[in-house]
Amino acid sequence: MKLIFEKSMPGRGLSILPKCDVPEVSLEGFERKIDLRLPEMSENDLSRHYTELAEHTHGVNNGFYPLGSCTMKYNPKVNEEMAQLKGFTGIHPLQPAETAQGCLEVMYKAEKYLCEITGMDGMSFQPAAGAHGEFAGLLLIKAYHASRGDTKRTKIIVPDSAHGTNPASAIMAGFTIVNIDSGDDGCVDLEALKKAVGEDIAGLMLTNPNTVGLFDRNILEITRIIHDAGGLCYYDGANLNAIMGVARPGDMGFDCMHLNLHKTFSSPHGGGGPGSGPCGCKDFLVEFLPGPQVLAGEGRKEEGNSYTMVERENSVGYVKEFYGNFLVVVRALTYILMLGREGIKEASCNAVLNANYMMEALKDIYPMAYDVTCMHEFVMSLDMLKKETGASALDVAKTLLDYGMHPPTMYFPLIVHEALMVEPTETESKETLDEAIAVFREVHGKAQEDGEALHKSPQKASIGRPDEVKAARTPIVKFVFSE
Repeated sequence: MKLIFEKSMPGRGLSILPKCDVPEVSLEGFERKIDLRLPEMSENDLSRHYTELAEHTHGVNNGFYPLGSCTMKYNPKVNEEMAQLKGFTGIHPLQPAETAQGCLEVMYKAEKYLCEITGMDGMSFQPAAGAHGEFAGLLLIKAYHASRGDTKRTKIIVPDSAHGTNPASAIMAGFTIVNIDSGDDGCVDLEALKKAVGEDIAGLMLTNPNTVGLFDRNILEITRIIHDAGGLCYYDGANLNAIMGVARPGDMGFDCMHLNLHKTFSSPHGGGGPGSGPCGCKDFLVEFLPGPQVLAGEGRKEEGNSYTMVERENSVGYVKEFYGNFLVVVRALTYILMLGREGIKEASCNAVLNANYMMEALKDIYPMAYDVTCMHEFVMSLDMLKKETGASALDVAKTLLDYGMHPPTMYFPLIVHEALMVEPTETESKETLDEAIAVFREVHGKAQEDGEALHKSPQKASIGRPDEVKAARTPIVKFVFSE
């Protein structure tokens, strides 16, 4: 399709913007030297342009979206209605606290409920994404050791199945990475962990359930090993969707963690944001949390309707301006209140049920990387299929596009060859899962008949296979005017 600038015609326009409701001000000395080049279009053409764009986009409203480790679930529209209330959208971060009591109450209650769900004692909503929350959590670990004069602890242990952001976040926080291998069961190798710990270990970063969709049965032993060595345990909350309401990271021995509100707690995920990756921690780390803290009445107990903001004296500072992406917190709180205690648990149970249902229905033809009961996601290895037919995990993923289905995560985790990671989520019905299972089986049959033919997929999508190397190395990200 043509870009909006290519559709632009000089002299055309429309009148859909409201009249300016504030005085116009001329900023002398700051005027543009070149006129802003905006597309000139009629309202009719503009409407058609964005409708066409929407038709080229696949999301959870279009069909099945089983992207592993990303929790691309349907987001209830009531969340959006709450986030669009003028009392929330018309707020300004610099206005006095006494004029923003409703917003402060949202943050206070969201912190209270999320701490209950995770087993933490305090939380900051400043981080704007999961990796941002990781970074904030690692700053807590660093500040804790520094406060005790224990500056020799400069290393963070990261399993080989970790999300790629884990080592990156640790490096940004100034730590050195110690990688440990997974065992044959896909979980942490305890002997390798014991060899890695020492007086220079600041902590461990771990996801549980892990990246291959398994709950580590040795989790209490893992956190004990780290604590006995003087380190702290960081929990990557990306996969909390599988256990919320059932198990709590704080009860497993984790000292700090992050949550992905834009995933687990049902704000839209993808498309560039906004996101929210609040950082939570145990009591002994609360003093280091980034940004201000919302208090109600005396201490942390709610008294009346008087909420205030305070700065923590030993805070690691601000990791984002003001209070984070507030409207994402509104959506998350709405989701929690709508589901309630039992609903939160049911959501996790259904996520696990759906994943196991799909896995059991496919494992006779798609070998599972770990053929045991999974949590919210499972990983298939198409290594044998590629050797037998020439059809790779990429070929299968591209072929799924022709069936109106978004592909699973490809080639991740790296410890599984020709991996496809599937996460059905709790919001999908049995009918949808059965349809998806039938598609996976049909694509497998096509690979057996003519694996080379799958190299040409997709055949029905708006574009075929782009040159992915060229797209990554020399992307075209702006429109170049001809004059």
